[in-house]
Amino acid sequence: MRRARRLLSYRLRRSVRRATLAVGVGLTAAPVAADIVAADFTESTTRYGHAVLGDDVEYGALEITSDHNNSSHLTTKLVQKKTTYLVRLPLDHVFEDIAPRLVDVTGDGRPEVIVVETDVVKGAQLAIYGEDGTKLAATPHIGQRNRWLAPIGAADLDGDGHIEVAYIDRPHLAKTLRVWRFKDNELTQVASQTGLTNHRIGEDFISGGIRDCGKGPEMITVNANWSEVMVTRFDGKTLSPRALGPFKNQTSLKRGLDCKAP
Repeated sequence: MRRARRLLSYRLRRSVRRATLAVGVGLTAAPVAADIVAADFTESTTRYGHAVLGDDVEYGALEITSDHNNSSHLTTKLVQKKTTYLVRLPLDHVFEDIAPRLVDVTGDGRPEVIVVETDVVKGAQLAIYGEDGTKLAATPHIGQRNRWLAPIGAADLDGDGHIEVAYIDRPHLAKTLRVWRFKDNELTQVASQTGLTNHRIGEDFISGGIRDCGKGPEMITVNANWSEVMVTRFDGKTLSPRALGPFKNQTSLKRGLDCKAP
């Protein structure tokens, strides 16, 4: 039953994402080369069995669809040339994640794919893939089997022109926010903060995310014992968490993300 719920939830998210992307492609006014227009996990597998997301189903492959667009000087017709790339992991790795995330990490105006990729011996890492399925960068694996990380999101958190990627390292154990900067085709850790989390064992979703209420991006999580909704800013050197209000349920987090009191 739990496996069915998680697969159904993922398929619903994938359908919504595809519908949204289809609208975006239809509204494209200028040619864009090598845009990722969809990314989906495939080849479900039970070869890992960590079950941190509520069941033992993970994914052995990542399917990336890229749209190589061209336009003619003689017409306004947009010619779409879509190519699908399949990233198939070795048998000692899985994608231990809810859904791929499309974010422009490199700053070229085109999205990359952010995922949680797990080595069955060394645990999880956060990885970034390009439009042709090439792994562009990754954090180190946590270092131990059955150790996971839960992404928060990616944005230029400190306004320096480079994208930072944030996640909670071991949200059930270490409960540590880590921020990594993507620069010169590498991910470098630039800050960490203990006492924060965004996932409880068995949930098939990750709580919180990144908001911008007019003063720059901020990360929304909860505190270690799930009693307070937390907002954390990054100034380029230091992480500054503060409580927004009591955590009651997911509505509290949604209100925080919507720039309202929980």
